[in-house]
Amino acid sequence: MNNASSFLEKIKKIDPYLLFSLLSITGIGLISLYSAAGGHFSPWASKQAIRFLLGFTLMIIIALIDVRLWRTYSYALYGASIFLLIFVELKGHIGMGAQRWIDLKLFHLQPSELTKVTLIMALAHYFHHKNHSALSSLRTYIIPLCLIALPSILVMRQPDLGTMLILVATGSVVIFMAGIKMWKVLTATGFAISALPLLWINMHTYQKKRVLTFLNPENDPLGTGYHIMQSKISIGSGGLWGKGFLKGTQSQLQFLPEKQTDFIFAHFTEEFGFFGGSLLILLYVFFSLTLLKMCLECKSYYARLYGIGFQALIFFYVFINIGMVMGMLPVVGVPLPFMSYGGTSMISLLIGLGVFLSTYIHRNFRFGCTYS
Repeated sequence: MNNASSFLEKIKKIDPYLLFSLLSITGIGLISLYSAAGGHFSPWASKQAIRFLLGFTLMIIIALIDVRLWRTYSYALYGASIFLLIFVELKGHIGMGAQRWIDLKLFHLQPSELTKVTLIMALAHYFHHKNHSALSSLRTYIIPLCLIALPSILVMRQPDLGTMLILVATGSVVIFMAGIKMWKVLTATGFAISALPLLWINMHTYQKKRVLTFLNPENDPLGTGYHIMQSKISIGSGGLWGKGFLKGTQSQLQFLPEKQTDFIFAHFTEEFGFFGGSLLILLYVFFSLTLLKMCLECKSYYARLYGIGFQALIFFYVFINIGMVMGMLPVVGVPLPFMSYGGTSMISLLIGLGVFLSTYIHRNFRFGCTYS
């Protein structure tokens, strides 16, 4: 009876506004996948719904577990994700010219998606016990930089430029919020900019073409520029109110590629217009602000750093995907959270959200943190 009472008390602590925004975004995603299939649940909407239910169940289970357990095993989970990335390098499943998946027969696991969450956990755990004097030393940042660099290099070899950029950006946010001095940030930024030519040299030919296409997609409208040009046409043709549900000609007539994954925002805005697209963005903003509010209520330094890191992860997902489909950023293959079709991405984000909810449910725990 006491266990049941404790279970209900923890469930009640979950912010209803967060659940509302999560379910709203996911619902819009399922409607879009139903439309993308021409008014059929198969093959995308039905599978996505099952994956969401599985991920949502895992999220609740993870949320109810004491956050101190997740902090304790942060390094172990990070190490497991690195092992999976190395396994992908050696025995990974190859698809669409990339080696990013592990074939588990029932589904394909993409370890890089899990790594985005475990990296935040590892960085939050590392800075958890660092005092102000330690944060002023450059040596303090050697280990976190290595924690970011290792999965980034492995992911870049798959190759997956979009995931690599998100890993670096999210990890950098956690380091910055941990308390690094601004002059160090500016110095690191300078080194990063100076390293761009090296990054360009090591990029694959198709990745270079994507960057050049971003600068001028009209140069190859039927080749590398096709995706972004069709995406722009879809968004623009939606107008203010859209063409109507199941009436998006660009997507229904198969002109818009990858309409169920990377370009689902373009498909949605064609049918629901500027109004629908703006409403969706506002839902993401509301979701993000709710995460921030919950994060600031946590007393643990680990909880706050993880919460800020996870919020940054969601932001980079949304910013890069929408910027990409609107032609404001190069096409790098980043899904839209809780909307784009994809099992590992959906479940990984829900697992990450479960850890965040665990930090919030147990928000009064300090467990030896340095934050005051």
